[in-house]
Amino acid sequence: MKYFVRCAISLLLLAFFFACTSKNPKEVIKVSEVLPWCIIGFDSWDRTPHQRIAMLKEMGITKYGFNKGKGDLSTMLDEFEQAKENHIEIPSIFLWLNANRDSIGGLSAMNRELLSNLGKLDSKPAIWLSFSNNFFEDLDQGQSMELSIEMVKYVKTLADEVGCKLALYNHHGWFGNPHNQVEILEELDEASITMVYNFHHAHEYVDEFPAIAEKIAPYLSYVNLNGVKKEGPQILAIGQGDHELEMIRQLIKEGYNGPWGILGHIKTENVQEVLKRNIDGLTLINNKLNAREEK
Repeated sequence: MKYFVRCAISLLLLAFFFACTSKNPKEVIKVSEVLPWCIIGFDSWDRTPHQRIAMLKEMGITKYGFNKGKGDLSTMLDEFEQAKENHIEIPSIFLWLNANRDSIGGLSAMNRELLSNLGKLDSKPAIWLSFSNNFFEDLDQGQSMELSIEMVKYVKTLADEVGCKLALYNHHGWFGNPHNQVEILEELDEASITMVYNFHHAHEYVDEFPAIAEKIAPYLSYVNLNGVKKEGPQILAIGQGDHELEMIRQLIKEGYNGPWGILGHIKTENVQEVLKRNIDGLTLINNKLNAREEK
């Protein structure tokens, strides 16, 4: 009789365990750890730093990336301080170079201000660096490679001065080509310089993404997710595209397991609702990743 009772209890415990497991599937991409990106200046509510941080705390999000939004850096230092006081991390900041304003030895006034502010911070975000295509429009491949390497070296010296790491950011054009970025990194041979890969700038590379994932995986420090359809739209909620699930699988297969970012990047909507759609999409993606593992 005692043996029967012990067996019955064991079976009940096993049933309870599997029931709990099925209700709480593993998060391959942990929603609580994702980094919202392009949320400053992409928000119909036009939140202040205080309101933005309050929104993220309400959502249970503990970090976000800093971009200068509408171009005003007057509240940048205050925003970093408020984030720190509220235990919100800002691990990245965007630096955009334009050939009409930026050159080796001479950055624009706003970019100089951004770097000056970084020098005053205790916690140092990584600089996500990208270039306007007007740097490369009249250059051949060799000339473009030479210029980009020299520009990255120059920015690296500035990043070192303010205590920040550097990562190449794929936007559009020549510099946004992941093959070119890998070649730049190979030529620089500098382990501290990494790569940020953005799905919302990956549409033209969908067909060759398995090969790209293999090339970029060793250099990645962040991947920003987005729904991906070949013909667009550029900004689409995660889970609403045709390719992002398989692209994520390819990156995981190549050994990349995060960190991950999600996008705001829509000026005409409340950014909180945009982020919620992407979080819902991540739940869908996680479920599909788990289903694949179980087969």
